[in-house]
Amino acid sequence: MHRQLLLLAFIFTLTLGKAQSTEEPKPIKVGLVLSGGGAKGLAHIGALKVIEEAGVSIDYIGGTSMGAIIGALYASGYSAAELDSLFRSTEFTNLIQDNLPRNVKTFYEKENSERYALTLPFNDFKLTFPQALSGGQNIYNELVRLLYHVKDERDFSKLPIPFFCIATNVETGKEVILDKGYLPEAILASGTFPSLFEPSEVDGQILIDGGVLNNYPVAEVRAMGPDFIIGVDVQHGLRDRESLLSATEILLQINNFRTVRDMQKKAQLTDIYIKPNMNNFSVIDFNLKSRIIENGEIAALEHMDALKALAVEQNSVPRPKVPIVQQENIVINRLVLKGNNSYTRAYVKGKLRIKLNEEESFSKLQQGISNLAATGNFKSIRYALTSNGLEQDLVITLTENPNKSFLRIAAHYDNLYKSAALINLTKKNVLMNDDVASLDFILGDNVRYNFQYYVDKGFYWSFGINSRFYEFEREIDYSIIQSNFDVPDDINISKINLDVSDFTNQAYLQTVINEEFAFTMGLEHKLLKYSTTTLNEVNNSGDPPTSTPTDANTFFEKSNYLSTYGKLIFDTYDDSYFPSRGLYFNGDFHFYLWSSDFNDNFKEFSISKARMGVAFPLFENLSLNLETEGGFKLGNSRVSTLDFVLGGYGNKLLNNFESFLGYDFLSLAGNSYVKAYARLDYEFAIKNHLLFAANFSNVDDDIFRTGEWFTEPDYSGYAVGYGWESFFGPVQILYSWSPQNSDGNLLFSIGYWF
Repeated sequence: MHRQLLLLAFIFTLTLGKAQSTEEPKPIKVGLVLSGGGAKGLAHIGALKVIEEAGVSIDYIGGTSMGAIIGALYASGYSAAELDSLFRSTEFTNLIQDNLPRNVKTFYEKENSERYALTLPFNDFKLTFPQALSGGQNIYNELVRLLYHVKDERDFSKLPIPFFCIATNVETGKEVILDKGYLPEAILASGTFPSLFEPSEVDGQILIDGGVLNNYPVAEVRAMGPDFIIGVDVQHGLRDRESLLSATEILLQINNFRTVRDMQKKAQLTDIYIKPNMNNFSVIDFNLKSRIIENGEIAALEHMDALKALAVEQNSVPRPKVPIVQQENIVINRLVLKGNNSYTRAYVKGKLRIKLNEEESFSKLQQGISNLAATGNFKSIRYALTSNGLEQDLVITLTENPNKSFLRIAAHYDNLYKSAALINLTKKNVLMNDDVASLDFILGDNVRYNFQYYVDKGFYWSFGINSRFYEFEREIDYSIIQSNFDVPDDINISKINLDVSDFTNQAYLQTVINEEFAFTMGLEHKLLKYSTTTLNEVNNSGDPPTSTPTDANTFFEKSNYLSTYGKLIFDTYDDSYFPSRGLYFNGDFHFYLWSSDFNDNFKEFSISKARMGVAFPLFENLSLNLETEGGFKLGNSRVSTLDFVLGGYGNKLLNNFESFLGYDFLSLAGNSYVKAYARLDYEFAIKNHLLFAANFSNVDDDIFRTGEWFTEPDYSGYAVGYGWESFFGPVQILYSWSPQNSDGNLLFSIGYWF
């Protein structure tokens, strides 16, 4: 019995030894560290391409800032080649600066963005400055789209490659490891570089760029359990004074005081340390993305032998490729809103333009988010798409902009209103949710004001009140006055100095569809005054003056008018001053019901006018803008004050004064007109334009009744010039002339029209 036990023990020992000798070796796990560095972080893509080529399989990833963004995309299943293609085709300037296309703005917001050169928060009568250049909304939108395939994964360790990123709590000054939550939100927080992006709020914490405290999280990656560490470090050392040319670079230099010292230890914790040469690049050199990616490849190729040896030792089965299909269409069956305290659900839904329980394109969702961002009412808009079974919820967390008051400034010069400086005060949530009040006070050669109060009800009818006072003074041909008013003939007078003032008040309802189409109807009061100091004052019958001797003005018009009106606008122009794409239609109908009748000639009448246009590119940087417009008066009223008067060039002319190149302001008059316009625009350098324009017109009384509107044009004009999209607004200098007019005109428009 004893011998049998010894034999069994011997056999067991042999069997155990054999089993131990045939046991597979434990696979080597590899961790990857990706540093922050802004645009320089694109070198990570080049390094990843080489790592893949060597056959190394990555098992863990940790990153900071741009390293977090690229690391998260790689961890979610994108290959290095896919990242290369993706980032090379990305326009980073629009993403970083939150540039929003014109078509995502409501008509009220379009006007605001095309009137003011500078906007500053103005709370409690104190000026403040924005926290940063950008809120990061465009970047967030793009991350949501790119990471849609992992939208329901809230534990980053369960991604195809376990992942984390680093952020900094700006209130406590402590490092934060983000390894759970909504992935786009986490990696955006990791990359919110101070002064460039506004801080992000995640789970109640105010977070900024992780690079402030830990720009190369090698210890944190090692804590995940890898046997081997590969690191890609795109940081540079301390710069000299010639390189510190921006606030961003100076902030980075201050941060690098500590980072440079820390990297001496962190590099020693890295088994394969890839260090691309970034000396000639800055954190904002996204325009040099191809060279930066190539530098990442070059640096990684220096370690190709070590990488291949690691791949052999690793001997891992290639990880199955995660299929990534860009989502084209989605169905949202529930909208959950959080944080909209001062803006109603109807307002938010009205901006989103998303229909629930219907298939919508992903791009339409992104445009809806952009519509909401374009209002400026929200500091951040963070949203997540969450599966709820068959379809999904759209959960939007809104952080309202704490700034409700703004001071806006602009300056302008043109040939009609002359020089002007604008000071605007805008206040939101004045009387109720969703409202905004704005007052323009314009100082210069002609004092003016413009007041607007608007309540935006989203899907429902919005309403508003406008009040304005505009005036200008212009020398015009006396024949224009003679053809429109009962004035004495005087062969000694060829030109007179005309003073025009317009005091208008409106109350209206408006509905907007897709931020491109608006229908407005309302009531309008108008007080018009036309006068001159050229003539001695006489009344309209030619009798002696009835005013006191000290009154030197002769009035041609001084009447109040009441009217109802309707307006239909469709506007997809990409720019109102230099359109290169889009369609435009503006139809206006006014029915004049009553007048105080200064000239004793009022009867009810109406005026209709419309303008339509198209802009499209002919070749690269060369576009053509074609427009046609016309108008007519209906009724037997002898009132001519509101007739059409053509001439000059401008964007904000009063009433029925219309631009016409080749003629001075207020040169061609009639109660009806047609006009065709064409402009070639060659953008020979970014934001610099060479312009050539031509227009043709018939203008007279009743041309639609007589058929003259369809005859050969009586008037034509041409212009050549230069345009510049400056930081304070568009600058246009045009020389215009007409074959029918011997005098040419040099026209200036500097800054936004108002």
